[in-house]
Amino acid sequence: MRSWLFKTEPKDFSLQDLQNAPDQTTGWDGVRNYQARNRIRDEVQEGDRVLIYHSRGKNPSIVGEARVVSAPYPDPTQFQPQHPGFDPRSSEDMPRWFQVDVRYVSTYSEPLPLARMRQYPEFADLELVIRPRLSIQHITDRQYQQILSLCEPELSVPGGLAPALYG
Repeated sequence: MRSWLFKTEPKDFSLQDLQNAPDQTTGWDGVRNYQARNRIRDEVQEGDRVLIYHSRGKNPSIVGEARVVSAPYPDPTQFQPQHPGFDPRSSEDMPRWFQVDVRYVSTYSEPLPLARMRQYPEFADLELVIRPRLSIQHITDRQYQQILSLCEPELSVPGGLAPALYG
């Protein structure tokens, strides 16, 4: 099992949106960066942990956790002309963009802001610190444990529900 950080803009899709999705699960669509696409297509696997990072806004932070619950598959939005993720160069035979399904696990009682992570020398090699723009980032086991120690994840109740971070 590997750990990943998936970045999202909370105004477009937040951890609470994932928690409120049917079965608390959704496809992680819209990735349109080749390096991030390659990671989803070639490295991310069912069962992997995902830290959800809310980018933009007043205080960009790791806010919770999800789990990958599918193998990678072509992102259907690339084939939809009315969708912002439409790619006329993609075809059903030769898709360019991929996604995985993710399921909500928990909301952290203490979100971990990027500014705080930068204060710890242990995070000097964290991709979020080194290459903050990449939307799919690998997290080492050591980094994952350090993040958990600072975030105090709330335990999910049966069914995967946990208190919402945002009202």
